[in-house]
Amino acid sequence: MTQNTPMLIEQYCAIDSDKISFSRQQGSDFAKQVADDFNPLHNIDAKRFCVPGDLLFSVIIAKAGLHKEMSFNFSGMVNDGVALHFPTEINNCFDVVDDDNKTYLTVEAEGEKTLCPALINALTKAYVDFSGHTFPGILVKLMAENNVMINPARPMVMYQCMKINLDRLDISTLSLQLAQTSLSIDGKRGDAWLDFDLISEGEVVGHGKKHMLLSGLREYCQSNIDAMVAQYTQSKANYCA
Repeated sequence: MTQNTPMLIEQYCAIDSDKISFSRQQGSDFAKQVADDFNPLHNIDAKRFCVPGDLLFSVIIAKAGLHKEMSFNFSGMVNDGVALHFPTEINNCFDVVDDDNKTYLTVEAEGEKTLCPALINALTKAYVDFSGHTFPGILVKLMAENNVMINPARPMVMYQCMKINLDRLDISTLSLQLAQTSLSIDGKRGDAWLDFDLISEGEVVGHGKKHMLLSGLREYCQSNIDAMVAQYTQSKANYCA
């Protein structure tokens, strides 16, 4: 790793230790400043505060490197102050656990690996920016197309997993473009898949997908959706003021 090129994630937390915990301030700053994500779960004063999953993803690839094929499967919400054990190397599979051996995230990795800060920073910024704009930009359209919506009184969208597949690693720039979306519905639950292409200098160099679980589904109501979006937009405006 080129020591004089810092990892983007180091602006928000120290990654030198094998065991890392996150404060509410760190999680909230990352969500709002990097991901442009104003999910109330990431607010400092949230009753059910949750460290952004994309923050965990960013720490992992900064510490352990970026493999051609990787998957990140989330199994628990991370509260502030919970010390997690992060890998410095991934041999096929690694569970991110706390001191009680509770698993919060399972990472699988195959293929070549790079520790190039330029590529890792580019992927971090491109993916986290995309992921942070899932709501309202992508999910509202997807829900409208399927005539369902999450519960506006208790909106539950859980990050389940993300997979990435890169054809090559000899690149230093990367952008992300949505390829397709799908939503399968089973009663009041729905599985949303967001497929994306990874692009470097105009060439598609990889693909990926993000999977989310939507719960409390009910019939689509435009006025309720408008109210949810307005509240989200106001939260962003208040932060940026």
